[in-house]
Amino acid sequence: MWRINCPLGIRLLRPPTVIGQFHTLFFGSVRMFFLGVLGFAVYGNEALHFSCDPDRRELNLFCYNQFRPVTPQVFWALQLVTVLVPGAVFHLYAAYKNIDQEDILERPTYTVFYIISVLLRIVLEVAAFWLQSRLFGFLVHSLYFCDASSLDKTFNFTKCMVPGHFEKTIFLSAMYIFTIITMILCMAEIFEILCRRLGYLTHQ
Repeated sequence: MWRINCPLGIRLLRPPTVIGQFHTLFFGSVRMFFLGVLGFAVYGNEALHFSCDPDRRELNLFCYNQFRPVTPQVFWALQLVTVLVPGAVFHLYAAYKNIDQEDILERPTYTVFYIISVLLRIVLEVAAFWLQSRLFGFLVHSLYFCDASSLDKTFNFTKCMVPGHFEKTIFLSAMYIFTIITMILCMAEIFEILCRRLGYLTHQ
């Protein structure tokens, strides 16, 4: 009842809480769809349309690399993968030990391990939020002032046009909101599992 059979014969454990199942099946899918489809539409051709004054290819490329030391799509993809790691490790351990949902609620060791995996997700989301704010800020401006003196002494500071800056600001804000919602869901999941654990002990 509580497990999903996969083609390889491994029985995959569902999250033991309603919030955890919602987070995994719905919100995770929405977040990945948002990044994969809309992220490509907003950021896909950014480097091609990024232009500086004077409009020279080597200058545009140099300033774009300065403007985007890490591309947002790569950063958010790494964030999603990293945040999934603690839960994936726990579920692999649960599959190996043949642990089901009742075991997580009934055995304190498994309850603690599961809560630790959720806490690690929160820590990773907080770290990603901080890194995102350092790398991309909270607003994308239409102009970027590039220090191109190391490329050519005649350039010094040059102005560059950032394409679709308003769309990027909206998308950036949405990714911050997704991170915050994920942290709230993780905290709510810890609260739910503690309440269910308390209810199990009370009815014994």
